[in-house]
Amino acid sequence: MPSPFTYIFALLLWSISSVAVPNIKVQGADYVNNVTTDRFQIIGVAYQPGGSAGFIAGSGIDPLSNGTLCLRDAALMQRLGINTIRVYNLDPSLNHDLCASIFNAVGIYMLLDVNSPLPNESLNPGDLTSSYNSAYLNRIFAAVEAFKNFPNTLGFFGGNEVMQQPGTETNVPPYVRAVTRDLKNYIAKHSPRNIPVGYSAADVREILADSFTYLSCVIDGSTSDMSRIDFFGLNSYSWCGGDATFQSAGYDILVEMFGNTTIPVFFSEYGCNEVRPRSFNEVQALYGPDMTGVMSGGIIYEYVQEESNNYGLVDLYDNGTAAIRIDYDTLQKQYNQLDIKQLQSGNSSATNLKSPRCSSGLITQASFSKSFKIPSPPSGAQIIIDNGIKNPATGKLVPVEEMTVKAAVYGSNGGLIKDLAIKPLPDNQSNTPNGQDTSGAPSASSPSGTSTGGKPQSTGGAGHLEIDLLLASLTLIILSLREALL
Repeated sequence: MPSPFTYIFALLLWSISSVAVPNIKVQGADYVNNVTTDRFQIIGVAYQPGGSAGFIAGSGIDPLSNGTLCLRDAALMQRLGINTIRVYNLDPSLNHDLCASIFNAVGIYMLLDVNSPLPNESLNPGDLTSSYNSAYLNRIFAAVEAFKNFPNTLGFFGGNEVMQQPGTETNVPPYVRAVTRDLKNYIAKHSPRNIPVGYSAADVREILADSFTYLSCVIDGSTSDMSRIDFFGLNSYSWCGGDATFQSAGYDILVEMFGNTTIPVFFSEYGCNEVRPRSFNEVQALYGPDMTGVMSGGIIYEYVQEESNNYGLVDLYDNGTAAIRIDYDTLQKQYNQLDIKQLQSGNSSATNLKSPRCSSGLITQASFSKSFKIPSPPSGAQIIIDNGIKNPATGKLVPVEEMTVKAAVYGSNGGLIKDLAIKPLPDNQSNTPNGQDTSGAPSASSPSGTSTGGKPQSTGGAGHLEIDLLLASLTLIILSLREALL
């Protein structure tokens, strides 16, 4: 017969796995915590280890398939203050349960691209009618199946920079709305909850306003228009260097452009690196009073340092070790200055806005599509939408048994980071910047210590927060067992 401690340990693991972030819903122009009703501002980072070259079909590997690596990265992101990751290239056939559960445990949401760079797995602007087919839709529906059950799935990008090259604005927009409609109809039939679907746009200023207007209006004025996007992301790198300002970066123009938005708008990528090291002083503008009335945060590009660029916050190595770069430290300092309570304050006027009725008069550029006749689903697609895809790899939350990062991780100063571990959050909480200094000495509010390059500072074991959570959980379990036995 198993000992009582076996049951206690099993129940403890169950209690950790059952802790879940609250769903975030779209309410007018804001993201809103479904439980607390606080406004949710995206404090995010792009997460694509290996870049686009790191995604190889049939390899059995994608960014969310290795729990050990996700644990390491989630611990570093939690210290950084991240509450959202954007993941571009995923294999829907793989098991993502542990990675998604780890990010859920630490209060980090996932924004997921359903397309991939592989042939026939995205819309081809040069061959729209052929690339928009049932096999393609089956692929993006598989991505929905893989992540629909995770409470920390924040949304799906139905397209990324599809309108970028000259001329694409003429024929592509109706197809982007068609893909959005198909995804939302599939989610409505097969997901336990509504999951927002949006678009990530290139910062092509000539067509940016029309792209936003075309995709976010409602056809025939219907509030049930499934082809309307639920959120709009902008990949913008206009703020470059410490001398840039709100005006010189054109942020004032963006605020004016999106000032009447009826859906959440955020930077789906930002972080110009033309001036290095990056200062990230645009963080204060993005989360400051000039922009928070319109924008819902942003996603820094990017977490992993790639050989072909200098955007990475962290160097990752084949043996599982990692090293923080100076950009991580700088970004952390910027995040630590944010007024989180102010960012979470709701705006009733923003949450009650209604989208405008689509009309050709809303479009300003002569070359931009003025047709709101959306292509019908391709042959065979409606059957898939109605019945679901065959043999889906449907994900689910699982126990997170490991908390402590086993691999060596180094600060930007070369010192070994001690006691690196994830810290599961209570229900209804998302991660926020918390005053930590991962590479250096902890601040007064920091719950755990790190290396300063000399003698490591230790707070004992996995840190006070984990111990408190473990003791609290054990106490509740022991009391429950005692009551049951009596």
